[in-house]
Amino acid sequence: MNNDVAIDVRGLTKSFGDKRVVNELTLQVARGEIFGFLGPNGSGKTTSIRMLCGLLIPDAGSGSCLGYDVINETSQIKREVGYMTQRFSLYEDLSVQENLEFVARIYGVPKRAQVVSAALDRLGLAHRRDQLAGTLSGGWKQRLALAATTLHNPKLLLLDEPTAGVDPKARRDFWLAIHQLAAEGITVLVSTHYMDEAERCHRLAYLSFGQVLTQGTPSEVASRSGLATWIVTGESLMQLAEALQKLPGVAQVVPFGGALHVSGNNPEQLEAALTPFHTRTDLTWTRAEPSLEDVFIQLVSEAGERAA
Repeated sequence: MNNDVAIDVRGLTKSFGDKRVVNELTLQVARGEIFGFLGPNGSGKTTSIRMLCGLLIPDAGSGSCLGYDVINETSQIKREVGYMTQRFSLYEDLSVQENLEFVARIYGVPKRAQVVSAALDRLGLAHRRDQLAGTLSGGWKQRLALAATTLHNPKLLLLDEPTAGVDPKARRDFWLAIHQLAAEGITVLVSTHYMDEAERCHRLAYLSFGQVLTQGTPSEVASRSGLATWIVTGESLMQLAEALQKLPGVAQVVPFGGALHVSGNNPEQLEAALTPFHTRTDLTWTRAEPSLEDVFIQLVSEAGERAA
């Protein structure tokens, strides 16, 4: 067993009826790493997470999580994993502290009072210890859920879209807490829809139609995409977008605020398509590295064409 690796799986596959939800998932996550799972709804993220933590048995494939076999040693995995689901699952008619005390009893946590107090302090919940969980905002509910998920001192956190519906400041604070936990040696696997969150991960994988389309660090994923991207600002951008989308060599035209991101898989062909527009004095063109959003839009488009 490699003690530096928290997750090491090969070819994990899961079907429900005649629908293959995860197709040959191969993944390796280092201990203390924050690994991002990205993909549209229905791409297989949640099913993959549930196989990794022992809640679902794969139909095929093999591997380990925290050194335990994902098929034959699921009970050992569950004891050392903290799993935070998409929906808030604590008791809304109990206070923050009562919820944590209840969870601590379920896990049989020794020195419960000390552990609960430390969790309240670590996640900034101490001043809300007596507040009913049901009266918390979305961001504070997520902090409470994270505190409950870490009470039993797990070695691996599996977070399934933990910041969905949470405001930007609460998301930023939540991610600060995640990085603090990773700095303490806890491995984190988190699924998300947000590109800014993807950029906060050490490494990431993008899933679509049950398959991993790409994985690596954010910079590796962007550079490996082969996309060439131009940013254009100026007048009448939506009319420009309609014209550009019809040109050979232009794979995507995406509005970003007061600009368009224009991308293509073949830099020379894209350059040839855009050259006539570079002379327009009402437009300003800037060559740029493709963003993760540029890359993932292209990956989804290509995956959809293959699946059609």
